[in-house]
Amino acid sequence: MHRPRNIAWGRVATITVVVVCLTYAPVAMTELWPYARPGAPAFGQWVLARTVSARYAADALATRIGPYGRSLVPLVVHSVLGGLLMLLGPVQFLSAVRRRTRLHRAAGVLFAVTVYASMAGAAVYLARTDPADAFSGAAFWIMLTTILVGTVLSVTFGILAALAGLPDLHQRWMLLCYGFLMTAPLLRLEWGALPRLLPGLSMVEINRVAVMHLGSLVVFGALLASRALDRRTRVPGVAGTWVPLPVLLAAHLAGAGGLGWLAHALLGLGGPGPRLLAGYLIPYVLAYAVMVAGQRRAARTGNGWAREEWRLHLAALCLAPAFSAAIALPLRHTMGLDRLTALTAAAGIGCGVLAFAATAVVSLRVLYGRELVRRTAPSDGAGRTPAVATSAAV
Repeated sequence: MHRPRNIAWGRVATITVVVVCLTYAPVAMTELWPYARPGAPAFGQWVLARTVSARYAADALATRIGPYGRSLVPLVVHSVLGGLLMLLGPVQFLSAVRRRTRLHRAAGVLFAVTVYASMAGAAVYLARTDPADAFSGAAFWIMLTTILVGTVLSVTFGILAALAGLPDLHQRWMLLCYGFLMTAPLLRLEWGALPRLLPGLSMVEINRVAVMHLGSLVVFGALLASRALDRRTRVPGVAGTWVPLPVLLAAHLAGAGGLGWLAHALLGLGGPGPRLLAGYLIPYVLAYAVMVAGQRRAARTGNGWAREEWRLHLAALCLAPAFSAAIALPLRHTMGLDRLTALTAAAGIGCGVLAFAATAVVSLRVLYGRELVRRTAPSDGAGRTPAVATSAAV
C-alpha cells in the first residue's frame, strides 16, 4: 500500500509544479509591458485586479514606474528569459526522469545559459536601484540579491557536478536552483491569496509577510524533490554521521535561542510584528516537523543515506534563526536600515542561506566518501586504484 501512495503523491506534486510553471510563464513575459508602453496588456495584472481589486494592482504599478524606467531593458531581458526558464524547468525534470539523455543535455545547456543571462539582467537592475527604492523597500532588495546569488551559484555547482560525472549532486544543485527561481511564481500566488487571509493590507505589506517565508518554502521543496528522487539506501564511503547527537542538540539550542530573539524583536515592533512572526513560524514549524519525521523514518527502515541527508538539513534549519538573529544588527548598521526592515530581511534570507550551506555539506559528504573509497580500494598490478563508480541519483 505504501508504494502506490508515494507514486501518486509524486505525480500530484510534479503535475502541480508543471501547471504553475506553464501558467506563470506568460505572466513573467508580459509583466513589464505596461512600463515600456502605458496601457499595454499584462496578463498577471489583469488577473490580480480581478482576484483582489483593481486598486490593489494599480497601486503596485504606480510606484514602480520610476525605478523600473531606469533599468527597463535589463528588466525586460530578465522577465522574458525568466518566463522561458519556467518552460525549460519541467523539460529538464521530465527528461531526466524519463532518461532522455540527449534532450536533457541540450535543454540543460540552454537552461544554464538562460539562467546566467536572466540573472545578469536582474543584477544590472539591482546595481542601479537604491535598496530603499526597490519594490517593498530594502528588505525585498536584500532578498532578491540573495536569491540571485543563490541561483547563479547553484546552477554553477550543478554544471561542475555534471562535468565531474556526479549525477546525484548535479540533481540536487539544479533542484535548488529551480527552487530559487520558483520564488517568482510563488510570490504572485501569495499576492492573490494573502489579501484574503489579511484583508486591507497593501501589496507592500503583503510582500513583507511573503519575504518571511518564501525562501524556506522553495528550498524545502527542493529538498523534498531530492529525497523523493534518490532511492539509494547507502552511498559508497558514507558511513556514520557528520551530525552526531551532541551537534544536533547544539544546533537545536542555537536555533531555539535565535527563534526566541526573533520572536521577542518582532513582537516588540507592535503593529505588523505578530503577522510577520506568524508568516515566519508557520512554514518553519511545518518544515521542521517533516524533516524530523523523515530522518526518524529513515532510521527505522535502516536507510542510512536518507537519514544523513535529512539530519544535515535539519541541523541547517535549526541554525537558520540563529543566523538571522546574528546578521540583523550588522544589516541594520551597515545599510542604515530601520529595525523593521533589518529584522524582515534577516529572517527572510536565513533559511535560504542555510539550506544552500546544507546542500554544500551534503556534496562534501558525497565527495569525501568517494575519496575514501578511492584511497582504500586495492590497487591493480600497475599500482593504480580502480575508478570509483559513479552513483545514480534515481
